[in-house]
Amino acid sequence: MENVVLIIHLLLALSLIGAVLMQRSEGGGLGMGGGGGGAMTGRAAATAMGKLTWILAIAFICTSIALTIIAASSASGTSIMDRIGGTSDSAAPTTDSVPGIPGLDTDSMLPPPSGTDTDAPLVPRAD
Repeated sequence: MENVVLIIHLLLALSLIGAVLMQRSEGGGLGMGGGGGGAMTGRAAATAMGKLTWILAIAFICTSIALTIIAASSASGTSIMDRIGGTSDSAAPTTDSVPGIPGLDTDSMLPPPSGTDTDAPLVPRAD
């Protein structure tokens, strides 16, 4: 069902793009151009292409809402963390190994203790 609505949604999107591009340009931008209607009505005469654009836009919005409802119903309230087997709390793991990576020890990823000399020069000392 979701695939059928998605295909209809994509066809409506392409049709809406085509309908908008095929309309006559009024010029002037932001509704400042004239044409149709009376002298000061501010509203152009409704053409067949304008009506088709409205119908396509309404159908596009309806399929968008339908796809949202379908996606929400298939989510079934589970978290992505439940699906991958993780825990939902933010507590750090208590084991010394990293889960999912065998043989990798967390001690090798920690910085050295503060008592060691990490800023030692690379040149040997002349004692």
